[in-house]
Amino acid sequence: MQVVIVESPSKAKTINKYLGNDYKVLASYGHIRDLPSRDGSVDPEQDFAMIWDMDAKSKKRVSEIVDAVKKADGLILATDPDREGEAISWHLMEVLHARKALNGMPVRRVAFNAITKKAVTEAMANPRDVDQALVDAYLARRALDYLVGFTLSPVLWRKLPGSRSAGRVQSVALRLICEREMEIEKFVAEEYWSLDAQVTSGGSAPFTARLVTLDGEKLTKFSLGNAGDAARAKAAVEGSRFRIADVQSKPVRRNPYAPFTTSTLQQEASRKLGFNASRTMRTAQRLYEGISIGGETVGLITYMRTDGIDMAPEAVQDARAAVKGTFGAEYLPDSPRMYKSKAKNAQEAHECIRPTSFTRHPRGLKNLGTDEYRLYDLIWKRAIASQMEAARLEQTTIEIASSDDKTGLRATGSVIVFDGFLKLYTETRDDSESEEDGESRLPKVTAGADADVLDPNTEQHFTQPPPRFTEASLVKRLEELGIGRPSTYASIISVLQDRTYVTMDKNRFIPDDKGRIVTAFLENFFARYVQYDFTANLEETLDEISDGKADWKQFLRDFWREFNATVQSLSELRITHVLDALNEALGPHIFPPREDGKPARLCPTCNEGELSLKIGRFGAFIGCSNYPDCNYTRQLAKSEADDPELAEGKVLGVDPNTSLEVSLRTGRFGPYVQLGEENKELKEKPKRASIPKGWEVAEIDFDKAMMLLSLPREVGPHPEDGEMIEAAIGRYGPYIKHGKTYANLPTADEVFEIGLNRAVTVIAEKLANPRGRGQTAAKPIRELGAHPETEDPVNVFEGRYGPYVKHQKINATIPKGMDPQKITLEEAVALIAEREAKGGTKKKATKKAATKTTKKTTTKKAAKKSTKKATKKAAKKST
Repeated sequence: MQVVIVESPSKAKTINKYLGNDYKVLASYGHIRDLPSRDGSVDPEQDFAMIWDMDAKSKKRVSEIVDAVKKADGLILATDPDREGEAISWHLMEVLHARKALNGMPVRRVAFNAITKKAVTEAMANPRDVDQALVDAYLARRALDYLVGFTLSPVLWRKLPGSRSAGRVQSVALRLICEREMEIEKFVAEEYWSLDAQVTSGGSAPFTARLVTLDGEKLTKFSLGNAGDAARAKAAVEGSRFRIADVQSKPVRRNPYAPFTTSTLQQEASRKLGFNASRTMRTAQRLYEGISIGGETVGLITYMRTDGIDMAPEAVQDARAAVKGTFGAEYLPDSPRMYKSKAKNAQEAHECIRPTSFTRHPRGLKNLGTDEYRLYDLIWKRAIASQMEAARLEQTTIEIASSDDKTGLRATGSVIVFDGFLKLYTETRDDSESEEDGESRLPKVTAGADADVLDPNTEQHFTQPPPRFTEASLVKRLEELGIGRPSTYASIISVLQDRTYVTMDKNRFIPDDKGRIVTAFLENFFARYVQYDFTANLEETLDEISDGKADWKQFLRDFWREFNATVQSLSELRITHVLDALNEALGPHIFPPREDGKPARLCPTCNEGELSLKIGRFGAFIGCSNYPDCNYTRQLAKSEADDPELAEGKVLGVDPNTSLEVSLRTGRFGPYVQLGEENKELKEKPKRASIPKGWEVAEIDFDKAMMLLSLPREVGPHPEDGEMIEAAIGRYGPYIKHGKTYANLPTADEVFEIGLNRAVTVIAEKLANPRGRGQTAAKPIRELGAHPETEDPVNVFEGRYGPYVKHQKINATIPKGMDPQKITLEEAVALIAEREAKGGTKKKATKKAATKTTKKTTTKKAAKKSTKKATKKAAKKST
């Protein structure tokens, strides 16, 4: 009996069917161990010795593998064909050696690029040893990322409270986003004009031409800089006679695109399908692991983590046969198209991402979910198109000149003569427009013939700032710079969003103020480690290690020597120095020029102090240097220039009951309304109320302010016990309260509108469906169906911290960018499996244990207290 180890249970089932009864295929469920998230897991003092740890689930699975291996005749490691796959095999060997399970048993390593019977059988016939160079590259990358993260992050926590973490590649990606935002903010739009006209010649149909020459000078983009220039150009066109000066037509060939790599798949899936990188990789993983076809699970695509764009010879022939059979011989080039990767050192899974069989047309696959179908269709079309004939176009340029040759117009157009690969596939640009110009046919005209130029029309334009990064354009830029690897891009982007360093608006990244502060800090004090060239050079060295051309320990020694020295040199750095540097670096963003011409950093309240970045326990804000005499604060992104009145307090009216002014203000936690002023002598703070979510600040008037300041509102006495029901807005939003029962309300408006009958009903529903500490039992917002393994329901819920999917006792958060209204059952099952693999029920167990401990402690304390009281009473009586 031979034991075969793969990563996932679904792969294990499929491959066991391929191999038969002489093999037992087990799953490791990904990595069996990892570096614990604590300081000291990588020890530079012990030549970068690493401490590896296993969670409870991994320990159980490893024990099963150990028991199986001890009874086996041989071990075959069949993990994925990349660096991570090689690392998992290495970890398994290390653990099995430590458990003394091998005892001289032969261990072979096999790698297959697709989960098909042919690919698996061929791989089993060609075993090899574990590639130590790839393992060394993995160890170097893992240690490097750990050392940077666990050394930089504590520096951030000490010097910039509220910051979450820093990472080797994550910080560079964040810098790209922040620099793009600064370009946008500094951008000054520039005006320019253009002139188009309709042209006919010899009775031809009219066509559009653009002015390119004026007064004998060739026009540039900004030659017509204002309305006066445009009017002068229009007068010149209207006052001239024209002829067709030249007609040129030339053939143009457009070749197909290479098949997908991980990076190009992520980019195109983002542009064409609206998938984020994580969603693309999850869906591709399911396509790789396969679906049931004729009672047998078959992988539909080759391995999806690759930099390679070449295709196996047999796959090329398969694709060419599909082209000829589907589109005809005229769409098949005379010889196969060969593609070569431009990457200096492509991933170890060298082949491109392609279908495992080109005869499996997407329309013929009935078992695919929506996401799987759309992504497979994209991969199938791109791979087929890569072996199709080039598109042939005819590009025509018509030059129209005035009789004195001082004024000229030009018309350009192209006509598709033969569509070639465009019949099947066109790539999409970052701006969501097709790269193809489309068919723009010009009429036949003769050089030298007279031309009529009609209806000259001038149009005003303004230059546009560079666009914010989308996921596709960010991945493309990282790849161009040689930073990170395609398999890491999805996790990099997720970390930036999870840390709230960036937010997404219309599928584009906007840096949060927290992210800008972290970037400014690193650029000022760790400049070298966020430089693009430096990070790219590290990647090159890691690639050299994977090729066996560099020693990984020496690489870490060289890096750590300089990096640690930089960190140590900042140990005495005072926060005031940090804030001075950040004030300078972020000045244009956080202290924009004031409309009244006063210094940008002059405090608008006391008119004496200087505004400065301040660091509090909840992060950064702007405050006055005259604190505590001046309490002026505001949010980092909010400037008094946006609404100068709010900085000092915009008076809305006077409360008739107290004769105190009611004002609208803005502070470090956002806009709020306030009654009166602070009494510093008595240390009495005025009554305040935050502006609830969904209410526009511009619409807050005196009446609305008084409504907020009047909370909590008495709704009425409960008919059963007469106790007052109150409505208010709290930390977690609007609610009503009766005794110790709290029930959430859907909107802030309902706090002021809810009547007694409705309030009693809401309270009754709460009591009838308690969950935890009296929380209403949640109802699913969508029911997805039965889990394929347990038949129990899988549903979508809306939670306090966002939407999630639930199966039995496992809750899995729906990632940002994935629409909870569109998530499929297959996607939900994958998320639940991921959560379960990470220990989905741990938190509940911990919570239970904690509750028990708390109860015990409370009981002990109560017993102690009562004993003390009893002793005191006895003492009093005796006296």
